[in-house]
Amino acid sequence: MAARPKLPRAVWILGIVSLLMDLSSEIYHALLPAFLTVTLGLPVVAMGAIDGIAEGTANIAKLVSGRLSDRQMRRKPWILLGYGMAALSKPLFPLAQGALPVLGARFIDRIGKGIRGAPRDAMVADETPPELRGAAYGLRQALDTVGGFLAPLVAIGLMLLLADDIRTVFWIATIPAFASFMFAWAMLKEPVRHVEAAEGKPSWTGWRDLDRQVRRLIGVGFLFGLARFSESFLILKAMDVGLAPAWSPLVLALFSLAYLVLAYPAGALSDRMEPRSVLLGGIALLVVGDLWLAQATTLWAVLVGVAIWGAHMALTQGIFSRMIADAAPEHQRGTSFGAFFFASGVAALLASLGAGLLWDRGGPAETFTVAAGIATLAGAMLGLMPKR
Repeated sequence: MAARPKLPRAVWILGIVSLLMDLSSEIYHALLPAFLTVTLGLPVVAMGAIDGIAEGTANIAKLVSGRLSDRQMRRKPWILLGYGMAALSKPLFPLAQGALPVLGARFIDRIGKGIRGAPRDAMVADETPPELRGAAYGLRQALDTVGGFLAPLVAIGLMLLLADDIRTVFWIATIPAFASFMFAWAMLKEPVRHVEAAEGKPSWTGWRDLDRQVRRLIGVGFLFGLARFSESFLILKAMDVGLAPAWSPLVLALFSLAYLVLAYPAGALSDRMEPRSVLLGGIALLVVGDLWLAQATTLWAVLVGVAIWGAHMALTQGIFSRMIADAAPEHQRGTSFGAFFFASGVAALLASLGAGLLWDRGGPAETFTVAAGIATLAGAMLGLMPKR
C-alpha cells in the first residue's frame, strides 16, 4: 500500500505563524470585554459595535487581497502585509483611553487579518493535493487554536502577576505578534509556479464570474455568519452567572481547547466522507450550543455551552475553506476565498451589532435563542444545496 503523502511544508509554516499571532491577538480578545465594560465603563452594545465593525472590516479586506493575489499570482507579499499591520496595531491597545482609540486599534488589527486571510487560505489550496485539503485546513486551524488556547491562560497568569494591570499585559502581548511577522518573512516561500505564471493575470468582472457552487457556499456562509456573533458574548454570559472578570479569559481557553482537539480530526474526516455532512454536523452543534446557553443559569452549564461552541467551530471553519478550495477554479482561488470572507464579514458585523442590541434589551437568553433560529435556517439551506 502506498504511503499517505505528507502535508506540505508551507501548511506547517502558516500554522506556526498563525499560532504566534493568535497567541498575541487572543490575549487582547480575552481581556477586551473586561477592559471595555469595567475599565472604560462602556455599555455592551459598544463592545458589540467594536467587534462587529472590526470583524466586518477584516473580511471586506479579504475580498480585495484575494483578488489582487490572483491577479499578481503572488501570495506571500499580501500575507506579510497582513501580519505586519496586525503586529503594528498591538501597541495602540495599551495607549487607548476610550472607545474610539480601541476601535482604531481593532480596525488596523482586523484590516491586517483581512489582508492575509484569503491569500493564506489560497496558498494552502495551491500547495496541497485535493485528497489532503481537509487535513491541511484542519491542521492550520488546530495550530492557530493552540495560540487561542494558550492566550487566555497567559492572560490570567500575567493579570495575577501584575495585579490586574491590563495595560502592561497588553504591552507584553506585542512580543509574539512581532515574532509571527518575522517568522513568516524568514520562512515562507512563494510557490515557484506562481512566479512562472505571473504573466497570465486572470480577470474577474463580478459575482457572476464566480463558480456556481462557490456562490451557493457563500450564501450558506452568510446566513451562518448571522448566527455567529463574537466569542466576547460567551465571556459576558459567564460573567453574567458570576464568573469574576479576572478569570473571564478561562472561557476562551475552554472554547479554544474544544476547537483545538477537534479541528484536525474534523478536517481529516472531510477527506474521507462528504464534507457537507461534516459541515451540517457543525451547524447542528451551534444550534444545540445556543439553545443550551439560552437556558444556562449556572457557571458549569455555561462552560458546557462554551465547549459546544468550540466544537462547532472545529466542524465548520476548516470545512468551509476546504469546500471553497474544492469548488473554486485555480485561477480564482484567492478571489473566491475573498468573496466568501467578504460575505461572512458583512454577516459578522450584523451579528455582533444585533447581539449587542438584543443583549441590552432582552438579555442573553433572547440573544442565543435568535442565533439558534438563524443557524437552523443556514443548515436547511446547506441541506438543500445540490452536490457537486
